[in-house]
Amino acid sequence: MPVLNRIADFADQMTEWRRHLHQHPELGFDCGQTAAFVAARLREFGVDEIHEGIGRTGIVAIIRGQGEGPTIGLRADMDALPMTETTGLPWASTVAGRMHACGHDGHTTMLLGAAKYLAETRNFAGRVALIFQPAEENGGGGDAMVQDGMMDRFAIERVFAMHNNPGQQTGSFQTTPGPIMAAVDTFEIDVQGRGGHGAMPHLTADPIVAAVAVVSAIQTISSRNHHTADDLALSVTQIHTGSADNIVPDTAYICGTVRTFAPHVRDMVRRRMTQICDGQAQAYDVEIRLNYQEGYPATVNDAEQTAFAVRVAKEIAGPANVDPDAGREMGAEDFSYMLNARPGCYLFLGQGDGAGVHHPAYDFNDAISPVGASFFARLVERAQPAQP
Repeated sequence: MPVLNRIADFADQMTEWRRHLHQHPELGFDCGQTAAFVAARLREFGVDEIHEGIGRTGIVAIIRGQGEGPTIGLRADMDALPMTETTGLPWASTVAGRMHACGHDGHTTMLLGAAKYLAETRNFAGRVALIFQPAEENGGGGDAMVQDGMMDRFAIERVFAMHNNPGQQTGSFQTTPGPIMAAVDTFEIDVQGRGGHGAMPHLTADPIVAAVAVVSAIQTISSRNHHTADDLALSVTQIHTGSADNIVPDTAYICGTVRTFAPHVRDMVRRRMTQICDGQAQAYDVEIRLNYQEGYPATVNDAEQTAFAVRVAKEIAGPANVDPDAGREMGAEDFSYMLNARPGCYLFLGQGDGAGVHHPAYDFNDAISPVGASFFARLVERAQPAQP
């Protein structure tokens, strides 16, 4: 893999940055300490502008190249997860109940590595906007930064991001044009019945029977209400009710997740779920309240920008190590808000064998930091070549 020589020179320093970030994880929008670390490194590199507090704790840093030209955006996420780490590594989390279990410490490090290189070399035209985002895991930090006017304020014309991928060959790239990750919605269903003695069920309006019927009927949305070519995942993940073997409870609670790619499928699921809840309420003489919350939209890659990103990835990793049509997955990503605002591409960077993301034994593979940084840097140089 032709990692850029200058980036290879400071690979050990990148490992130090990443492991420092790993030891000090922060959640959601509460990324002040992480943002301060990022800003300090950017000042050391001599970037031209550092704009803090965008999307609450996000940062946009500007590096100017040679002469006039457009602005390209590169994004990394900074937040961790509310989990207890079990790796036992020397650089394990020092904060109880928090850990970088998704590799955002590595993503931030890769963008910092690209920033250091680009600030030194400036072998490109126009500008690069380095986007360090909070609250990807929960809260929609990407949306918050877009709503703060980031795209227009910094004249960003296209935007790129990547995510590490355990189980994928180390240093390889995967992406796909069009939808690559799903929209994610959450539903909560409250069933209000009339409880009583378990020996006298005829005197009750049993919320358990109604809840079971609702869950069973919801499964038909996937099997009978959508075209099989339209990807849809609908999972009931919780049912809570009851307190004893001889009591029919008053209430039951159901919740779950919906993953879709097409807006018409998303709308259909919400409509059918509403109809099912209304119908089962009448059938079982209970009250049923549906709270359906739309979350992150689908992450949709622009075809032209994806083809460009694939060319750059092949330059870094070699053609055999780039899959340009890897298909889509049902996970969600709030980089989708940035792709809704500007054309761009989201890619996966393989980090080899090991625990998967969101697992307490996960750790980012530091060997891929120079690969990711080289890809980001070369992306800028190829997108906006300096004039001779």
